[in-house]
Amino acid sequence: MSPLCALLLALALVAVPGIRAACPLPADLKRPDGTRTCAKLYDKSDPYYENCCGGAELSVEPGTDLPFLPADWNNAASSLVVAPRCEITVWSLRGKAGKTHKFSTGAYPRLEEFRKGIFGDWSNTISSLYCRVQRPLTWGMLKAPSPRRRELSSCPLPTLSSLQYRVCL
Repeated sequence: MSPLCALLLALALVAVPGIRAACPLPADLKRPDGTRTCAKLYDKSDPYYENCCGGAELSVEPGTDLPFLPADWNNAASSLVVAPRCEITVWSLRGKAGKTHKFSTGAYPRLEEFRKGIFGDWSNTISSLYCRVQRPLTWGMLKAPSPRRRELSSCPLPTLSSLQYRVCL
């Protein structure tokens, strides 16, 4: 295929509505009053991406800890969207037991595409969850190595032939 054809195909896919999944963008996960939503779970998935992220939805606020999902949401989520600077940890069994997986910022229209062990996937198997806001990286977190760390790196290693070992602190 010529580069021009590939470019035209890519432009057509971007311009035609319904080509991408119907999932909202992660940045759009806000309530009408402007408060933040950490994630949204959806109970409808489909082999066609434009039909994903449909059906009933469960909004999860930042800091939500649900070791036991509501009965109608236990093993029902098949799509999810995670807001910016958020991370959702899910478990396959109630009470935060079983297999676990972390989803960071992004849209996940088909949880069938995420493996859970050798034979399973994450569609319709989420029974517990925890949603947290990731702290932004600040200059205080980027520290220079401490003087003690420099001393440890310059400490000579003992040899097998010596009987005395020095301790570098």
